[in-house]
Amino acid sequence: MAEARGKAQADTLRKTKTDSMAKRITSRGKIEFIPASKLRAGDVVTCEASDIIPGDGEVIEGIATVDESVITGESAPVIRESGGDRSAVTGGTKVLSDQIKVRITSNPGETFLDRMITLVEGAERQKTPNEIALNILIAGMTLIFLLAVVTLQPFAVFSVNSAGAGTVPSVAVFVSLLVCLIPTTIGGLLSAIGIAGMDRVMQHNVLAMSGKAVEASGDVDTLLLDKTGTITLGNRQAVEFIPAEGVSESEVADAAQLSSLADETPEGRSIVVLAKQKYRLRGRHVSEHEARFIPFTALTRMSGVDLDGRQLRKGAGDAILKFVQEQGGEVPASFTTIINNIARTGGTPLAVADGPRLLGVVHLKDIVKGGIKERMAQLRAMGIRSVMITGDNPLTAAAIANEAGVDDFLAQATPKDKMDFIKKEQGQGRLVAMTGDGTNDAPALAQADVGVAMNTGTMAAKEAGNMVDLDSNPTKLIEIVAIGKQLLITRGSLTTFSIMNDVSKYFAIIPAMFAATYPALEKLNIMRLRTPQSAVLAAVIFNALIIIALVPLALRGVRYRPQSAAGMLRRNLWIYGVGGFIAPFPFIWLIDRLLALFHLA
Repeated sequence: MAEARGKAQADTLRKTKTDSMAKRITSRGKIEFIPASKLRAGDVVTCEASDIIPGDGEVIEGIATVDESVITGESAPVIRESGGDRSAVTGGTKVLSDQIKVRITSNPGETFLDRMITLVEGAERQKTPNEIALNILIAGMTLIFLLAVVTLQPFAVFSVNSAGAGTVPSVAVFVSLLVCLIPTTIGGLLSAIGIAGMDRVMQHNVLAMSGKAVEASGDVDTLLLDKTGTITLGNRQAVEFIPAEGVSESEVADAAQLSSLADETPEGRSIVVLAKQKYRLRGRHVSEHEARFIPFTALTRMSGVDLDGRQLRKGAGDAILKFVQEQGGEVPASFTTIINNIARTGGTPLAVADGPRLLGVVHLKDIVKGGIKERMAQLRAMGIRSVMITGDNPLTAAAIANEAGVDDFLAQATPKDKMDFIKKEQGQGRLVAMTGDGTNDAPALAQADVGVAMNTGTMAAKEAGNMVDLDSNPTKLIEIVAIGKQLLITRGSLTTFSIMNDVSKYFAIIPAMFAATYPALEKLNIMRLRTPQSAVLAAVIFNALIIIALVPLALRGVRYRPQSAAGMLRRNLWIYGVGGFIAPFPFIWLIDRLLALFHLA
């Protein structure tokens, strides 16, 4: 049931697709309101500020800024306009400004969201190598001991008839012997180990949907990290003011701040804050100066303020250049170089002008979360390869990947590209962990062996993953991996203990069962167990008690120490192998004596 929740995001995607209403333009030019699910390819709809775009389509008239975060997880709005390569829009996204007319290009069942639903529902998680190995081990041991116990009955009959002495143990004794010998200890503790793993990740503010997900994290080879909201903060922020020739940096900061006072976007607020922090420029009461604010529109791609005869503007480089030239100003030759240098580092340049005078550039960039590079180095030391996935162009992706310290990156990645990459890694025998926050990450999160969704992400992403990080810290996987390794070590240690328990119980019980028929076996009955019945009953009681005794260890977990596999194996064999072999003898002997004392067997 817990694993099945990983598929539940398909319902969320469907809800996103069908809950919105559409303003369809009729053949007479009137607007009618219909459910988005009733739209067909060729229908034309109109969308204005705050409207949800009802379906996949193409802008045929107008220009607008669109919030695509519900699909991509990218917080920065994008511009969509008729003509060119920026005309495509996706159903479920939101218009932030202006107005557009959209021609619907897909029928119900053929939209982007429908394709993602198909990808999600077709995703399957592979079993971990440890899980497969343990299943084979438990099944094999059960089969071996089943055959051993089943063959004991005819052997006992033959032995008694041949020797003319002794008695054949009852069926109840053989059944009890089978219960003692099959791996009941590890079988009984598996759920406790899994629950404990989920509890330990919860202490790190991570919600795990199943113990299997925690276990799989201990074997992860490759980690995929979504860029925006995962590696970066998600909102572009102003980091520096770059002046043009003959202009001071403080003058650029002053003009940029004034033109951003009415800008409520994260970028606008960051410009005001940077000017305040770097140059101690405080917000001015511009209302006293009869200021006229120029709001940002997708058509002009700039905003600003007219104040005391000044025309302060900030916006996209080409838009500001056009404004300056229209005012009769000239563009410095170094301006293009500044713009290109910022773009090459993965940043976004915003030009600032005062009428015909070009003042400089505000450098906006995706801010890489603090400590990411050091955490990536820790992952590398643990043998985990980190790969950043993003829809950005390769130039921007390379700059962010270098700053974050990831091992590789996948640029201009579509949902299918992400899923194909994971399948390729899994096909080479690797276990893949994926962190993401957008709806477009949902198929990959469902396909990954460990899907960690950021709590700040979309609902579809959170339902697709089998873990949710409440702190939205992508490097939390380091703690998750350590807990996963501890879970694997705990299970391996208890499995070793269980196997050695079975070996010792076998050699403790069999001599007592057949000593009456074959007196020579009495020499192997080193504990001097009284009767076959008391031997088996003592073993059954020990078997039950040892499971209870090991529950605290299963819940606490065997301590994880970073060391070589060989060193870890030696340690486990000595502590849990030798210890597991020796432990049953004194306890079974004591229980056997107590049974005799109270005449219970």
